[in-house]
Amino acid sequence: MTRATHRSAEEIGRTEFGPRPLPPLDTPRSGQSPETVDTVLANGLRVVAARHGAVPMVEMRLRIPFAGQDTLHPAKAEVLAETLLTGTESRDRVRVDTDLAAVGGELHAVVDPERLSISGESLASGTDTLLDVLADALTGAVYRDDEVAGERDRLVERIAVARSQPRTIAREELQRHRYGDHPFVREVPEAADVARVTAEDVRELHRRSVLPRGATLVLVGDIDPERAVADVARALSGWYSDESARELPELPAVRGGDLRLVHREGAVQSQLRLSSQGLPRTDSRYPALQIANLAFGGYFSSRLVENIREDKGYTYGAHSTFEFTSSGGTIMVDADTASEVTAAALLETRYELGKLVAVPPTDSEVESARQYAIGSLLTSVSSQSGLASMLSALAALGLGQEWLSAHPDRLRAVTREEVVEATRYYAPTAFTGVIVGDADKIGEPLRSLGGVALP
Repeated sequence: MTRATHRSAEEIGRTEFGPRPLPPLDTPRSGQSPETVDTVLANGLRVVAARHGAVPMVEMRLRIPFAGQDTLHPAKAEVLAETLLTGTESRDRVRVDTDLAAVGGELHAVVDPERLSISGESLASGTDTLLDVLADALTGAVYRDDEVAGERDRLVERIAVARSQPRTIAREELQRHRYGDHPFVREVPEAADVARVTAEDVRELHRRSVLPRGATLVLVGDIDPERAVADVARALSGWYSDESARELPELPAVRGGDLRLVHREGAVQSQLRLSSQGLPRTDSRYPALQIANLAFGGYFSSRLVENIREDKGYTYGAHSTFEFTSSGGTIMVDADTASEVTAAALLETRYELGKLVAVPPTDSEVESARQYAIGSLLTSVSSQSGLASMLSALAALGLGQEWLSAHPDRLRAVTREEVVEATRYYAPTAFTGVIVGDADKIGEPLRSLGGVALP
């Protein structure tokens, strides 16, 4: 019997006449828009309910604008998010978890400078229980002294660890460099501030800020959207206030300029964080910018990744992404590099930014980025959780299912000329940012390169 020999992937992919040709890309499917109801209840809460019956589950996303000017607001908000679901007047912590577990459900709360977000899921048949527990927390959370003290102390420890992480340091320094003392900067509170928070502080913040008017609740799953909206209205009828949830003040535009070197003694790696002003999703030019961004550094086959990861080996990963807020959008470029190649990586990043403007994406690059954008969008919203998260993010920008359903066609309609026009947002002079690393190791090479303010 002849024993089969193992063939490598390269051998399998070749014939005696050369490499096997790849089949052409098929046209991405448009996808079917789910049955959706989008309405505002009497208490000012916007409810978006969408039928997605792949599995008998329901996903819930609640986003409450939660901005605050008080310097202690971030600390109080973090403790509130940690303790919101630890007990109510009718349920203790164990009862909350038990009731949710009985319907295959769970709830989680997180907070950032913009919003308090509560997410969860359950069996579709347990939607009433999921909403009942949520309503109980929104209207009856008691923040018991012992629960607040315990979660506060654990939070202090986690924040201390987080603040020592290079990526956290880089993010905070970039925020300060871009926005000064704007409340958006205060993403991670000081551990000392958290340690000062009392249970009464949290109760008062809940009364003042956990409000329905201006908030959005999204339900996606094996549900009847009309009935789901009615269920929400009934469950949350006791959640009411004449006040509106607090939106974040508008952010100033990001202006190009020198990068700032932040010294981190002993660091063996550097964090490069560049940013420029972009466009909101509502802008008619956004689809072209999205394709230009992908061509530059938005996916694995992009120019930036090919250069500083595949060709030069300066980083394991380079990324160009968008960050959206209610007041607009920014472009973010990041890479982590070894100290000895920090200046070289920055030089190549600037080179690719300039090259994108001087030598715009080819027809082939545009088409590849377009197909990736459409395909990744359809994939990301094919699950209940993905669709719920996307609808929640869009709702925060005043958008809905109609925008999402139409976006693939907007991407298909983008011309190369429009992409070329969008590349002006990637001019090197439009960017600013920070570099976090050991100034003793990387300072002189960066000084020679120029455009970096040293400490």
